Amino acid sequence: MNTIKKILGLVWMFLAPAIIWFLASQAIQKIAAANSLTKSNVTLQWVIILTIFTPICIGFFIFGYYAFKGEYDQLPASSQDLE
Repeated sequence: MNTIKKILGLVWMFLAPAIIWFLASQAIQKIAAANSLTKSNVTLQWVIILTIFTPICIGFFIFGYYAFKGEYDQLPASSQDLE
């Protein structure tokens, strides 16, 4: 199970920048394709989308890093194990 956690940690670490790259490339395409009347609305929508999803992807990367490093190898079974 710990091996699966480490492999999935790598997956998260590679997936997070890929998602940001994909969203940024889509934003560039959609903004460039918009006509002059809708360009400001499309730009605003993509700024909001990128603003929301960038911190989420950073969190995915951090989660994957800790999973790869083995921080989640020994999880407590109950709250008494935390003491």
